[in-house]
Amino acid sequence: MAMITVDKACCKGCDICLTVCPKKIFIHSKKRNNYGTNMPDILGAENCILCRMCERLCPDGAINVEEEADT
Repeated sequence: MAMITVDKACCKGCDICLTVCPKKIFIHSKKRNNYGTNMPDILGAENCILCRMCERLCPDGAINVEEEADT
């Protein structure tokens, strides 16, 4: 399973992650960051296929995707 984080200090709410995710795990949120923009929420991280499209295409480097270690 993936551990996905969005850095609220960097995210400018461009919504590219919502567009490029093939599993559509990002959704619009009402949470606002310091820029006053709506950050994405992550819904269904267990469906992430670790393609890292969101991480690679985020223009602000605000998304980090890591594979959780098996315990």
